[in-house]
This record gives sequence, structure tokens and C-alpha cells, in this order.
Amino acid sequence: MPHSLFISDLHLRAAQPKSLAAFRCFSTGIARQAEALYILGDLFEYWPGDDDLEDPCHREVADLLHDLAQHGTAIFIMQGNRDLLMGDALLQACGARALDDPILIDLYDTPTLLSHGDLLCTGDTDYQQYRAQVHSTEFQQQFLARPLGERKAYIAELRARSQDEKTHKDAALMDVSEAAVTALLRAHGYPRLIHGHTHRPQQHEHLIDGHRCERWVLNDWDVAPGALRCDATGCTPLAI
Repeated sequence: MPHSLFISDLHLRAAQPKSLAAFRCFSTGIARQAEALYILGDLFEYWPGDDDLEDPCHREVADLLHDLAQHGTAIFIMQGNRDLLMGDALLQACGARALDDPILIDLYDTPTLLSHGDLLCTGDTDYQQYRAQVHSTEFQQQFLARPLGERKAYIAELRARSQDEKTHKDAALMDVSEAAVTALLRAHGYPRLIHGHTHRPQQHEHLIDGHRCERWVLNDWDVAPGALRCDATGCTPLAI
């Protein structure tokens, strides 16, 4: 049956060989049976700019995706919070097309809203302020003008600080806000919602204005590599 696959939060990097091995198996195996592969953010642990494409890990991932596209699977990539500096050069290397966040698609006659998911975590006001800053064109232009090594060092420092801050934050703050989910689904006509970011894979059901809306949260590959398979009959989680 025609179907599409959805993944996010792979955080691919040389220091995590198990995730890389799972991605190799996935991209050369079951992904080839899909009409389309949607990557909803955080493909890499971090992305300092398209001039880091020749990093061996980055090049391997791009080549695997390009081979998958050549095989006939359409590939779509959405920026996540860790790889929001992805540009046209990376997309071209992967044989992929960019996705806006959020974006509403017709998925086998079911309206489906796709998002990375971090825009829904409105309870974490510090993060939302940071998100607004790094999504600004001015910030990105200034950051990309810095030498690659300097950018990598800054991101590594930022990641370490973020990990430390998470240990002091209420876990509920880092999950999606019910009010934000409701507002987004209402604004887009009560579709199905698929997202990542929160690392809490599960199916949820929301009753909004009398409409029942599915919400699927995708896997964190550092914990358990997985995908969501969707066809005309619905969606099913797949372990990888």
C-alpha cells in the first residue's frame, strides 16, 4: 500500500555510532519502500552551516539521503532547533525539498499538520525567547559570517549549557502546551498533527470544538530509533 514515513530527532553525529548505523539500515532498507520521507527537524546533533557539509558524518548522511531520493523516495526536510541553519546546499546534497514549520499537507486524503514541535513548548519562556532570537535573519547572517571553527565552538558551549539547564527545569515546561496545541489545530481546521522535539513518542487525542484530532509524537533516536508509517488507513509506529 502506498505510504509515507516520518522521522525526527535523529541527532546524527560521529560520536553516536548506534544512531548512524540505524540510519544506514533505515535509509537503505524500509525507507526505499516509501513514497516519501519527511524529516521533521534535528537530523543532525547540530548544523553550524552548509560549509560543514564535508564533515565525514555529514557527507555520509547526505549521500545516503541522495541515494534514497535517486531510488524514488521523495525527501522533505524541516529545520529543527538544532539544525536551523540548514541551507540550499545541504538540501541539494540530500536531494531534498524544504518544509516550512508548520505546514499542512494532504496525506492520503487526511489533512495533516507537520511541525518540529518546539514552537508548541510555550511554557518554557526562556527557550521561546532564545528561539525568536536565533530564528531572526539578522542573527543568522551575523552568525554565519563567523569562521566555521568559531561557530562550532560556540554551539558546543551552547549545547553544554542547555544540557545543564535542563536538569533544573520542570519536565512539564519542556513538553508542549495544551493551549498551544489547541490553538494551532483550531487555526488549521482540526487536522492530524505530527511532530517531534519533545522526545516523548506517543499517540494523543485532542477533543477541540467537537473535533477529535490525533497528535503523534516522533521518536528520539538516541533512545529508540523509530519512524511513523502513514497510509490511507492511518498511522503506525515502527521500530528501527
